[in-house]
Amino acid sequence: MIRRKFTSEPHIPKYQQVFENLSRDILSGKYTPGQKFPSEATLVQQFRTSRITVGRALRELSQRGLVKRVAGSGTYVGRVHVAEGSLLFGLLIPDLGRTEIFEPICQGIASAPKAAQHALLWGHAATPEAPPEEQALGLCDQFIRREVAGVFFAPIEGGAKAGEANLTVVAGLEQARIPIVLLDRCIRPYPDRCWHDLVGIDNRRAAYLATDHLLRHGSKRVSFLAYSRGAPTVEARIAGFREALLSQGIPLEGGPVHRVDEITETSIRPLLKNHRQSDGFVCANDRTAGELMKVLLASGYRIPPDARIVGIDDVEYASLLPVPLTTVHQPGREIGEAAMEAMLSRIERPARLARDILLECRLVVRESCGARKSGG
Repeated sequence: MIRRKFTSEPHIPKYQQVFENLSRDILSGKYTPGQKFPSEATLVQQFRTSRITVGRALRELSQRGLVKRVAGSGTYVGRVHVAEGSLLFGLLIPDLGRTEIFEPICQGIASAPKAAQHALLWGHAATPEAPPEEQALGLCDQFIRREVAGVFFAPIEGGAKAGEANLTVVAGLEQARIPIVLLDRCIRPYPDRCWHDLVGIDNRRAAYLATDHLLRHGSKRVSFLAYSRGAPTVEARIAGFREALLSQGIPLEGGPVHRVDEITETSIRPLLKNHRQSDGFVCANDRTAGELMKVLLASGYRIPPDARIVGIDDVEYASLLPVPLTTVHQPGREIGEAAMEAMLSRIERPARLARDILLECRLVVRESCGARKSGG
């Protein structure tokens, strides 16, 4: 069973975080109408917070009609109704819980100012242990049956089956005339484009920033590391990496882009030959960077000066790695808010040209690159 991690963001009130997590569970079908809801004491323990915070979140749920509090009996799940004039949207994110960037994106969609009058249906897979491709197809069928007004879709990454499932999902929603807003990535290989709005960051620029930073801070040779069968965003990041090398007059010969099935000492050995001349690593994302860091440290390399690493995404644990990771920040919550605006705009003007809505990304400098820390 896939467990979703409760994430805590310092700039968001704790009661709001609890409310968003509980409302998502109710709307996803985790709790059925009329079912007794967990007690305040249980929720205090689950979210590791105070009874006052949980009580405020429960009052918010009650005001929205998601729960009903019965004196002397407890709290029960209410029946979810979409108010007249409101729209019901579906969240189709099979990688939620496996890919760190989607939790804050979902929170941004749910808390966007324009979302208050509408309802979100969090996809609840009938068989959570099934492969993500099967989950995506099942959720797509659910949303079509519910006749949702639109779907926020984060395409699955990882191989031919994922690509086929993504195309099938989009084709089904298109046939049902349900608008789609893509989150983070397209369903087609970079630089191809499909006919749907996409909200994310400029992945090409993100990798350019990371690569340029390493080159300007002493790295003599920089390599790009990614897993095989990555998302289209990885291809865009590779393009930005190569552009940064060329802008500094560095030739692309010698295989500076490395794709591996797993990160082990054996698989990255080609990157480590003459490591003092190949000391900079731009990783496709923070997870790849963290795994590379683990292998390098276990092999006796110092980070820095023997190796310098930059990731992309700035996930929650990036600053908590053995050597705090320099990375490019992806503003997940703001992406979610922009996605809701894009969806409402698409419904209002269905014939408008598809748009790429790319939010600003910034470099967060920590110890792993050898430069002076700037934040995070």
